[in-house]
Amino acid sequence: MPDLSPTRREFLQNTSLGFGALALSCLLETDRARAATHDRISHELSPRLGHFTSQAKSVIMLFQNGGASQMDLFEPKPELQRHHGEMVSHFRGGPDAKETPEPLMGSKFRFRPRGQSGIEFSELVPHLSRVVDDLCVVRSMYSNDPNHPGATYMMCSCNNRPGRPTMGAWVTYALGSENQNLPGYVLLRPPGVFHSGGAMQMTNGWLPAIYRGTELRSEGDPVLNLRRADTQPPGAQQNSLQLLGQLNQIQRQRFPDESVLDARIKNYELAARMQLTAAAELDLSSETKETQLLYGLDNPETAPYGRQLMLARRLVERGVRFVQVLSPGGHNVWDHHSKLNDNLPAICRRTDLPAAALITDLKRRGLLDQTIVIWTGEFGRLPTAEGKAATGRGHNPNGFTLLLAGGGLKGGYVHGATDEFGYAATEDRVGVPDLMATVLNQLGLDHERLTFNVHATNETLTDAKVTGARVVRDLFA
Repeated sequence: MPDLSPTRREFLQNTSLGFGALALSCLLETDRARAATHDRISHELSPRLGHFTSQAKSVIMLFQNGGASQMDLFEPKPELQRHHGEMVSHFRGGPDAKETPEPLMGSKFRFRPRGQSGIEFSELVPHLSRVVDDLCVVRSMYSNDPNHPGATYMMCSCNNRPGRPTMGAWVTYALGSENQNLPGYVLLRPPGVFHSGGAMQMTNGWLPAIYRGTELRSEGDPVLNLRRADTQPPGAQQNSLQLLGQLNQIQRQRFPDESVLDARIKNYELAARMQLTAAAELDLSSETKETQLLYGLDNPETAPYGRQLMLARRLVERGVRFVQVLSPGGHNVWDHHSKLNDNLPAICRRTDLPAAALITDLKRRGLLDQTIVIWTGEFGRLPTAEGKAATGRGHNPNGFTLLLAGGGLKGGYVHGATDEFGYAATEDRVGVPDLMATVLNQLGLDHERLTFNVHATNETLTDAKVTGARVVRDLFA
């Protein structure tokens, strides 16, 4: 039997002499006006222009889950070396800390000047050292949360509370995608591993669902659940899709202002297009032997991350707007509370060559100028040795190093510094909101004008009125 119960719209229209429909119409017009204010009447992924001319078109974020040690990789600290072994307590909890003092721990690893710029990098990153003249080295980053989940949310969404849209979602919301056969926002992670923060690292928050990140794999089928597990008679799937399309159109006509429904329909349509194109677009076997060797695919130690970064390059090359790549290995693989002198070299051996290869490959293809590459963890490490064995370093959001490349940013440039021991950013400090305001600027977006209305509040990525976010123009080439 057909469902003869009235819809909410019909109920309002046929009661109270039509005043219900009049009220509903007024509310819908308000929503339409609000959507028009934000240039978003229909949410989709077609390419869009920013607020002004952009330097870059896309972003690749290499997220080093766990927090890399800045004083062992990118920022030499002679004073820390000289005071190695001295007991201090003020690096945890401020000058009035009551806890047991810990010894200062100098770095075991040698630094020396690299490239024409002479920037000092550690022996642990010989391949990134080769491309140092293409890197913008920000040694004065700081954040606001010493715990992995909150700091991860902060680095992904500019807020340490879960559930807000990530930078990738905001960028895709603002600019769409230049490839309608692939997602506009992609997350690449090691199979079977999700680091601190989980799926919140790619959430759309309260932005429409179309802007949520999509997981792709660099091994096996690139897209999970894209193809049916069973076989169907010829034409059956096409008939099903046609029927689904007709039903979708009926729903669109009944609920023309329902953005969640519209986003869901568009996701289904994207999945159908991906069935036809994704396999070829993401097939790494079509890469030349020379390129595969560049990314270290011939070495079991570098191959997993190399495949991820080669895929990231292919994605931005094909118009994907934002790609986030998680480090290979286990949970929070850069989180070295013990055995740092063994574990840090191990993860560097797996990631250093592929990261440098990505910079090299983008540059030689003419893609680096239009792609922003970000190499960062959620925070840095303390200058003291941790635990009874005193072989690791604790979490430190007060000062750490971040690497940038491409997208109109300076190469061979060092910005800011931490104090003499590497504990806190002291010169030309750059907070996470500042970083995101700067990245948006290079994409042609004003971080204060990029808004989305949530419960009558114009939300932004950087929440500049609270955070004081600013564009760091000293980083511009």
